[in-house]
Amino acid sequence: QAGLRPVCEFMTFNFSMQAIDQVINSAAKTCYMSSGSIGVPIVFRGPNGASAGVAAQHSQCFAAWYGHCPGLKVVSPWSSEDAKGLLKASIRDDNPVVMLENELLYGVPFEMSEQAQSKDFIVPIGKAKVEKQGTHVTLVAHSRPVGHCLEAAAVLAKEGVECEVINLRTIRPMDIETVEGSVMKTNHLVTVEGGWPQFGVGAEICARIMEGPAFNYLDAPAVRVTGADVPMPYAKILEDNCLPQVKDIIFAVKKTLNI
Repeated sequence: QAGLRPVCEFMTFNFSMQAIDQVINSAAKTCYMSSGSIGVPIVFRGPNGASAGVAAQHSQCFAAWYGHCPGLKVVSPWSSEDAKGLLKASIRDDNPVVMLENELLYGVPFEMSEQAQSKDFIVPIGKAKVEKQGTHVTLVAHSRPVGHCLEAAAVLAKEGVECEVINLRTIRPMDIETVEGSVMKTNHLVTVEGGWPQFGVGAEICARIMEGPAFNYLDAPAVRVTGADVPMPYAKILEDNCLPQVKDIIFAVKKTLNI
């Protein structure tokens, strides 16, 4: 194969709107339109979703936007292990990959295993990770809200509620099998995301669960925890109220468990 494997970095994914024709109409469709003869091994990466105090035009989550589009792969790391392993997998992939990072996680340290620090370490695209085992309710999230889910799970554990926390890692192709397996065990589902509710990642998970083998295992309706359905306000207190907080996740879990 000729050519290079470019990595295009957006200062924020909101700026990818300036390149959306190239990302969707060129990168995502070229392999299909050339009957597989032209690969587009490019990575689009950068901060996605809300940061802090950057208001409406710089706070959108694009997971649902790009996850909607056939021909793209979309990954969304939470931990350092995710970020390293998924970036390496994305560069090695022969298809265009959108890598949605989170600006607020850049400065957060994570434990890294010996394995994760080895130069051969890769996180396969399309595979979720169970970050915490539990038996009462399944929490599914991607990016920064994974941390919120683990915090909520720690609080709920003191009240006798054991949450299973799943880090999606990949938005497209989505690892629905891992979610299904967990729901069949816990019989309850809560999805958590920073993006808007309509046609979002949580909506897709709920639809896939309803269409699949796990639906009959649910003892209560699935609950979505999402960003508020408004452009992001600038004021700090309003911004906090627009994003899923630990208390919102705890409330959703108690609602679905009827406690």
